[in-house]
Amino acid sequence: MERIYFHIDLDAFFANVEKADNPSLADKPVIVGALPGRRGVVSTCSYEARKFGIHSAMPISEAVRLCPQGVFLPVRMDRYAEISKRIMDLFQEFTPDVRQISIDEAFLDMTGTGKLWGEPRLAAEKIKTRIRLATGLGISIGIAANRYVAKIASGLEKPDGLVMVEKGGELNFMRHLPLERLWGAGEKTRVSLRAIGVKNVADLQDISHNLLEAKLGPAAARFFIAAAKGEDHGIFGFDPASKSMSGERTFDADTAQREKIDNVLRRISDELAARVLASGQSSGTLALKLRFQDFSSIARQTTRDDPYIDSDEIFETGKKLLKANWNDQTPLRLIGLGLQDLRDLGDFQGSLFGREIGKAELARRAAAALQDRGKGRVVRARFLNEGNPKA
Repeated sequence: MERIYFHIDLDAFFANVEKADNPSLADKPVIVGALPGRRGVVSTCSYEARKFGIHSAMPISEAVRLCPQGVFLPVRMDRYAEISKRIMDLFQEFTPDVRQISIDEAFLDMTGTGKLWGEPRLAAEKIKTRIRLATGLGISIGIAANRYVAKIASGLEKPDGLVMVEKGGELNFMRHLPLERLWGAGEKTRVSLRAIGVKNVADLQDISHNLLEAKLGPAAARFFIAAAKGEDHGIFGFDPASKSMSGERTFDADTAQREKIDNVLRRISDELAARVLASGQSSGTLALKLRFQDFSSIARQTTRDDPYIDSDEIFETGKKLLKANWNDQTPLRLIGLGLQDLRDLGDFQGSLFGREIGKAELARRAAAALQDRGKGRVVRARFLNEGNPKA
């Protein structure tokens, strides 16, 4: 049976949730992230704002300069997690194999669902309609025989895109892409590739393996040779065999700066805690994923009896796993955290009895509630100078 994977990206998710919650924002340039007057960055923005040249991770001061008439809003992570959970549940109506890789992305294994939903394009249109009717949000879908190609395809015709790559057509599909579309190739890597004459994916398909290995190293060379051919190299997420909840970030530039890494861990922890609250599920197994400068990866986990329901607990355990598995010197390309083997919180009642949620977590939830009611914005002090980069 031929495999069929959908990669679904929730278009300009944070900004579009804000528009759905406040219809007066329709057709306006909405920028979510740090507020004007603060040192920080854009988390995400609407497509109207992107026409002004605004993009994620841009300094908020630059966004204000480019689009002074924009609507600048704070991040409401708990609200986004709530809507994300609703959408992921809707995906379950189409296939039981839903693999969420961030708050606004998921893979659906649609293999064998043709009798239920029709051929892949028709099934994708049905999913689009279902999500729009239920939430008012648009999504983009990439369809392919493996996850890597589906991921790239979903980004080619945003917003509200639908791109399908037929099985056997992966090599030709990849051949016509610019390097910027090659997922996993950051700016530093693209500079290195251009230095050896690789200007696009076609050049990468044709280059000598030995030359690529000499320039990038064995692991990175294997990665990019497979990527250029449109082969799935297992880059996404944690163990797909178990029901999990995870988040990960790829750094703009490989880094060994502990403060930057801890800040990313904190953001992922906050996101996971918000999703736990929205889903009513959790786990006592927390996993850490690291990808290093040479593209090698490791995953380590720890298990306890009590479920994780507190952002601080997730963060502190994540730091312990990091300390045990990283030497503080080797630059990291990616870091992720995941809760494995999720169960309903009701299944943990014995271990939850008499347990108090930490003061910091209560404060975070209170701050989220204030934001949801439009009463202002409360952020962690460590993020005042950074904004809230998109998941």
